[in-house]
Amino acid sequence: MQIELIETFLDLMETRSFNRTAERMNLSQSSISHRVNALEADLDCKLFVRGKGGTVPTAAALRFFDHAKALQQNWHEALRAVEAAGSYEQSMRIGMQHDVAEVIGAEFLKALRREMPGTSFYLEADYSNQMNRDLGAGDLDLAVLYTPHHLPDLHYERIADLSYMLVSTKTHSLEEILPDDYIYANYSPAFDRAHRMAMAHLTAAPLTTGRNMMVRDLLLTLGGTGYVLKATAQEMISTRKASAVSDAVDLMQTVYVATTVRSRHRSPHRRVLQILSELAQRI
Repeated sequence: MQIELIETFLDLMETRSFNRTAERMNLSQSSISHRVNALEADLDCKLFVRGKGGTVPTAAALRFFDHAKALQQNWHEALRAVEAAGSYEQSMRIGMQHDVAEVIGAEFLKALRREMPGTSFYLEADYSNQMNRDLGAGDLDLAVLYTPHHLPDLHYERIADLSYMLVSTKTHSLEEILPDDYIYANYSPAFDRAHRMAMAHLTAAPLTTGRNMMVRDLLLTLGGTGYVLKATAQEMISTRKASAVSDAVDLMQTVYVATTVRSRHRSPHRRVLQILSELAQRI
């Protein structure tokens, strides 16, 4: 069975549209139909029914779904294992939330090289939504993220809480903050909810971003007020580039480690988690 058939099936299960899947996979609609027909021939059953309301999966498709995801994950893991062949015993692909990578990324890689010299590592900074998708597709072995999706085949563990602090280049108090000068930091849905509870009067802002360094750079370039990581805030305050908004509360963001359910007890994954947990104590 070709992996392209599996990936086409999984995408179609998500989009429920042959046209949309064709667009996402940069193929013609007839190519998608041919792939589905080939998979149906291999399985000897009908997988989708097309109607006016869209594409509807059959009972067979629903039963096949979890198996298809497992096949996709196994295939991607096999590809990575072959690509990493050589002097290394194994390889791991790790995703890390941008702001977490700023804080511990370098120390994390240093610890991995020291503690796991027989493993090659690939580390990329990304956002939670993409990392959840990549974990589910088998493109990542492990991810450090802000927003778990709690999918049936993914496992999440809480490892730390990051603190964000309100700083300003223009004022020292909440009542003096002007909405037009406010840079809205939207780091995650959970952070956004906490922010709306604490700062309801500043939810409408001319600029919004979800990265700590972007908020910092905007504050230094344009001036204004915004939430940044506590370590970033302390650096800005110590160099007199900004001041703390003294009557504002710090906002916390939980950090999770995610991997697949079937990988969570594997020795390399547990070792990486241990290293992350140790580093998290310094956050």
